[in-house]
Amino acid sequence: MQLWVGLGNPGPQYAMHRHNIGFMAVDAIAEVHGFSAPQKKFQGWLQEGRIGQEKLLLLKPATFMNDSGRSIRSALDFYKLEVGDVTVFYDELDLAPFKVKVRTGGGAAGHNGIRSAIAHVGPDFRRVRLGIGHPGHKDRVTGHVLGNFAKAEIEDLSDLLGAVAAEAPWLAAGDDTRFMNDITLRLQG
Repeated sequence: MQLWVGLGNPGPQYAMHRHNIGFMAVDAIAEVHGFSAPQKKFQGWLQEGRIGQEKLLLLKPATFMNDSGRSIRSALDFYKLEVGDVTVFYDELDLAPFKVKVRTGGGAAGHNGIRSAIAHVGPDFRRVRLGIGHPGHKDRVTGHVLGNFAKAEIEDLSDLLGAVAAEAPWLAAGDDTRFMNDITLRLQG
């Protein structure tokens, strides 16, 4: 069993924020792969389903970004999972918009949701970094991250989320490289 976590902030006012792209990715995966309806559990929303032979839990912490780790830890403990069973989807400033990179372990790189996850479960979880681009100057970072995607970006965002959901079987099977490569090919088409 794997636990896939989308990071974001709860509430309709945050729904289209760049910071909520993790929530969006998990929602797209749930929809495309026919996961159960969300249930309120582990201080968040949990959905269950399968991708290929893999049983997956999708979690969207409702604790707000800076405290996401508590929700992740609760689910891990309940299902007796290890940190290696966790994949976290989140926004990445230092990646070009709508690019995807997967890696395991590392630091938080200033991301408060990742910092919270590391504090509660340790650093050795898989991360799906979803590029939102950098606004150019550190003084503009907060407004950029907590701002909505622009109307001109919606089609690219939709294409990215569709590609992430379509290629999720590779991620479930542990083939991170194929997952990234196939998303890139899909988005170039």
